[in-house]
Amino acid sequence: MTSSLPLVPALKRHPLLDPTQLSELTQQAADELLREGESANTLAAYRSALRYWSGWYAARYGQRLRLPVPTPVVVQFIVDHAQRTTRVGLVTQLPTTVDQALVAAGFKGKLGAPSLNTLTHRLSVLSKAHQLARHPNPCADPAVRELLAKTRRAYAKRGALPRKQRALTKERLQALLDTCDESLRGLRDRALLLFAWSSGGRRRSEVASACLENLHKVQDGEYLYTMGHSKTNQAGVTRPEDVKPLAGTAAQAMGAWLQASQIRSGALFRRVRKGEKVAEPLSAAAVRKIVKERCVLAGIEGDFSAHSLRSGFVTEAGRRNLSLADTMALTGHRSVPTVLGYFRAEGSLASPLARLMDDE
Repeated sequence: MTSSLPLVPALKRHPLLDPTQLSELTQQAADELLREGESANTLAAYRSALRYWSGWYAARYGQRLRLPVPTPVVVQFIVDHAQRTTRVGLVTQLPTTVDQALVAAGFKGKLGAPSLNTLTHRLSVLSKAHQLARHPNPCADPAVRELLAKTRRAYAKRGALPRKQRALTKERLQALLDTCDESLRGLRDRALLLFAWSSGGRRRSEVASACLENLHKVQDGEYLYTMGHSKTNQAGVTRPEDVKPLAGTAAQAMGAWLQASQIRSGALFRRVRKGEKVAEPLSAAAVRKIVKERCVLAGIEGDFSAHSLRSGFVTEAGRRNLSLADTMALTGHRSVPTVLGYFRAEGSLASPLARLMDDE
């Protein structure tokens, strides 16, 4: 049936579009929106993975990487980077000369096979690149999917579990806080650590983007902080669960930092330059660096980073048998299994079941 609706006059003055395909300008605009909607950390991870793909492909095939990538290339990438058991031990297919060249060129930090998490992440990024470019996806090929599934199973059988950063539970966090003096940098770091931990285990990107306009002082010198854009709230819509409390010691530390820094607007956490001068906002990388530096000062050894504050909050809640629902409301987790993993990791040590042999 032909529509009898008249054409809008304005349309007659512009070139008509083809409804079956996107114009070049439209595709460019869509790509720009996709890039802007991604977090800075995600974009950086994508660029790093694609940069590695480019370096590896050039070293292996002597050509520039172009999409679409043939399926045999993806299979080769997996066997080059996934360890397998042989009579001489664990090996990969990546030649030593290529491995050395990739390190020398800065495409990887050290010789040897990457973790399984790194391998699967790089495959996911390549898959995403094909999807966005609307190319046939070699990562979805049945042979690739089967090989990757069996690779995961092989790692699991060897007991090669994914490495997790250790949790900064209350005792460890207190050790970090004890290293913070009354200097401007010490006041900042104390407020930052307690804000990140006590408000539900904030991600480093959330700490770096925290702003004074979202911090509201309430009774008895305590605060409520309203989360904006985050990993679990990509659209940045206002939701009741995004209001996080900052009470007790954490509130006191925040008040001391704000008074000393004289911050009146913008980023809550700033760089402190020579002469106790408050400068530009901290980056997410700077937040991670602060946590690591405080761990060194406190003499705490192990694999700790900014995420250790988040996992430490959840682990501490599990130790104390606090409500799982209340914990998830503060952290913003959407996955129950993820939170339960932290709950049970060290919380199980406090369970009476762990000491049945000791009971009389």
